[in-house]
Amino acid sequence: MNETAAQDSRSDEALIAAVNHGDTAAFEVLYYRYRDWVAHMAFRFTGDRDLALDVLQETFLYFSKKFPGFQLTAKVTTFLYPAVRNYSITARRKGERFVLEETVPESAAAEKPQDTIGDLISALPEEQQEVLLLRFVDGMSMEEIAAALRIPAGTVKSRLHYAIKTLRESDRTKKFFEQ
Repeated sequence: MNETAAQDSRSDEALIAAVNHGDTAAFEVLYYRYRDWVAHMAFRFTGDRDLALDVLQETFLYFSKKFPGFQLTAKVTTFLYPAVRNYSITARRKGERFVLEETVPESAAAEKPQDTIGDLISALPEEQQEVLLLRFVDGMSMEEIAAALRIPAGTVKSRLHYAIKTLRESDRTKKFFEQ
């Protein structure tokens, strides 16, 4: 990490105000402050490190084009999340066009390892997975999730409720915790 950026203790609001006034070093601080979060989120969506790095680049290019004149109305992560999500989905779709399908031998399929937490969560509908991970992995509040996904808070609560209910009632989940 850039040493100057790491030592900058200005708030996100102060950095954004500085970028709006032409301070490119302030944008660099924001980049170093949030790049790991963006890369992690992008990897979670794409499952591919190279695609995640492409998404990281696209996300910060998008963010840089918001200046001057950008007004922060929520946390930076709340603002960046939809961009990361959309760029990740696009990158994943483009990547899928070029992947050759491999056949899995039946013997390998029969030797499937035990379920992981990730397997249990990935069995949920995508909307429920997303809300569950944002709440419990990323620590976002219900209001932050609603703002990031641009949906009502009630919808966030409903999706979270059904995700937890599904996991509680799943035999796969029960077996996982009996091991």
